[in-house]
Parts: sequence; C-alpha cells; structure tokens
Amino acid sequence: MPLSQALTALRSFLGQRLSTSKHDLDLHGRSEAHSAPPPPDAVAWPETSAEVQQILQVCAEYRIPVVGWGAGTSLEGHALAVRGGLVVDFARMDKVLEIRAADMDVSVQPGVTREALNQELRATGLFFSVDPGANATLGGMAATGASGTTSVRYGTMRANVLGLQVVLADGRVIRTGGRARKSAVGYDLTGLMVGSEGTLGLITELTLRLHGVPEAVSAGVCAFARIEDAVDTVLDTIQMGIAVARIEFVDAATAAAFNSYAGTSLPHAPHLMVEFHGSPEGVAQDAARFGEIVADHDGQGFQWSTLEQDRRALWAMRHNAYYAILASRPGARALVTDICVPVSRLARAVTETQADLAAASIPGPILGHVGDGNFHSVLLIDPARPEELAEAKALSHRMVQRALDLGGTATGEHGVGLGKLGYMEREHGAGWDVMTALKQALDPQGILNPGKLVRPR
Repeated sequence: MPLSQALTALRSFLGQRLSTSKHDLDLHGRSEAHSAPPPPDAVAWPETSAEVQQILQVCAEYRIPVVGWGAGTSLEGHALAVRGGLVVDFARMDKVLEIRAADMDVSVQPGVTREALNQELRATGLFFSVDPGANATLGGMAATGASGTTSVRYGTMRANVLGLQVVLADGRVIRTGGRARKSAVGYDLTGLMVGSEGTLGLITELTLRLHGVPEAVSAGVCAFARIEDAVDTVLDTIQMGIAVARIEFVDAATAAAFNSYAGTSLPHAPHLMVEFHGSPEGVAQDAARFGEIVADHDGQGFQWSTLEQDRRALWAMRHNAYYAILASRPGARALVTDICVPVSRLARAVTETQADLAAASIPGPILGHVGDGNFHSVLLIDPARPEELAEAKALSHRMVQRALDLGGTATGEHGVGLGKLGYMEREHGAGWDVMTALKQALDPQGILNPGKLVRPR
C-alpha cells in the first residue's frame, strides 16, 4: 500500500522521529476548534530544511497528504488532518538562527515561539511585536496570518515577515522576499505564503522585522455603561491620532469572568484596556488625552500606570480571557469565532451581535482588538447537547454574514481553516477561483493540507 511504502521510506532517514503510536496521533488530532476529525496516520519531527524536503519528496511520490504543525493553538482547525496522512511537527526546528540588530531583523526556524524569540532578544533592545495571546510558533503564525493585541500599532504578520524559506509540494526549496526594506522585483511570494495555511508549502525559515523596545510604556483600563460609548471612544482615539499600541474591548460578561477567574474586581460593564508606547512625556500625554476622550463618552474609573507589574497583570488577564470565559461555564466547550469590519461600522456590528447573543440560549461573551475593527465571541456549549452546537454555529454564521454586509471579512485573524471555508466564495467571488488555480499550479496532486482554504477537490 502507498502509505506503508511511504512510512518505510520516511523511517529510513527519520528513524524514531517518525511515529504511528496512538498517543502521538491523538495528540496531533486535537485542537481548540470544536470540530474533531480522525487523527493523522503518522507524525514526523524533522530537524532541518533538508529533511522537510525529503519528507515532501516521499509524500509526493506516494501521494500522501501532508499537514504542518506548530503549537496546535489554532481556533479553526487549520492543522487537523481531515484526510489522514502525515503531520509534520516543527517542534525540533526551534533555533534562532541570526539576530541582526543593526538592521532590526532576525532569522528563525519555524518552531521558535514568539515568547522564546523575545526572551532571546532581551539584550538587544529590540522585540518582535505580533502578539496573538497564545505562545504560538512563528511558523504557524506566518502560515495563518496571525495578529493580535499590538497590531493596531505594529501591524500583523503580513507586515512583519520580510522573507521565507519554503519547501513546495514536490520538494523544491524556494526563498521569498529578503532583508531589504523594499523591493519592486516580481510577484510578492512572501505575501502569497503568509496566510496560505500550509496549502502551498511548508515554511522552514523566516526572516522577521523587529522593533525597538519603547523607552516608556503606560497601560490602563476604564469602564462604560454602554458598548456604544466604548466603541465611540475607540473611534475618537484613532481619529485624533493618538498612537495606541493596544486598545482592547471586553464586554460585561467577560469582565465578570475575569473577576471569577483572576480575583479582580472590575465593574460588570464593558471595558477598554489600552497601552501607549513612547517617551515618558509622550505616554503621559497620550494617557491624559485618552482620559479626556473617556470622560467625554461617560467612561468611568480610568486608571493608568507605568509600573511593569501593573501592565503585566492587565495583559495576563486579557490573554487568559479564553480560559476565564471557559471557566465561567464548567464543563463547556467553546466555539470561538471572529470577524473584522471597517472601524466606522464597528459599533453597529458589535451592538447587533450583542442583541443576537442576548436572545440566545447559550452565553457568548464578546472581546476583541477593536482598534482594528476586529472582535470575537466565545460561544459556550454543552458538548452533550448537540442543539447548542447548532445554535452556536447559527450565531457565528449571522456574525459573519453581518460582517460581510458591512464591508468586512469573515475572519480578521483566526484564519479560514475548517470553520470559515464556506464563506470564501461570498467574500472573494472569482478571486477564490484564482486562489484555487494557484493551489493547482503549486500543488497539482493536492497533498498539502487538503480540504482547507481553496475549493474542495
């Protein structure tokens, strides 16, 4: 059989780094997504780009599906092997290859996590900015086009990936982009690969843009009686040109979950969490101006601090929001969905979504990166009640349709994976056919992460 022949060929150079044990297969058949397809047939742990090249040459010969794996933190099932085959786990390719402080860039292997990279950069006065909350791998973050809390100032992965090394479906190795800060040469293959979710190639090296650690940082939190007032505060802050580094929204249900989970004492009301980067004088001025906008919109209790322990506590609370919300309904699972709309349409999208959720029988706290027009709902379901999963899917569907009606997108940062595949045609029209044609050109056998992103074959 092709699979057994492929496994024999792979084991000849991977040895014990190829596994078919139930434990390893089950571990790589799980994710934070609600969907649970069967596990893969095997898992490989390469250590070099050359081994990834060999893996793909073997799998191309025997037509074995191949799925890349980072930290397994994706929310839409990107790395689930829906058609079986081989999962390539990049955990052993976790080296920071070269830091070039003068050029403010770095080269890394795909298994390096964002926290590990920033730890390595501490002595340089530089940092990598993209912060999706989870300690995801940089290869996975590039593959899914990740963003997060700091993207309102520093941009998403698309803005911070300068170049890639990618192994294509037939084993060819290409380099995209480069270290120059701009180029007018040819197609943007880096942009094509970022966000392609492993359907066009496996990333084996990344060159990333770095940023200077700000001289001073201040962060604060404030509460509002109404969601509309919080969103209007965001709009005014951006339109006035206040350079927020983070501006996050949580609704009353999320604030209550924080209190139960982390022992905080936030009012049960919508909140904004903000952070400013710059000089000591600059962050003080920005915080003061933001406080004036908060007061204009009847916000309450705006407090800000430059103390590192205060800031860490604030953002740890925000980053643990998913777990705090899960804990608010013991035994529940979550269907997490995100949408993104033009910032001017944000208030309407949020208030209509909240009205939908208020009429539902399941809880669905709202939070998000509102400076980008991006927000999420964590829909909590009892796994023993299939009608709740159906209701959660219906609520998510209405969120997406609303976003598309308002000129937005089905997903601002979670990616397409399995959960958002059904919206590609409406959002992209004939452009989806172009994506499918690109996939066909680069992966004619359809072995790379099949069943994702493009039209099903």
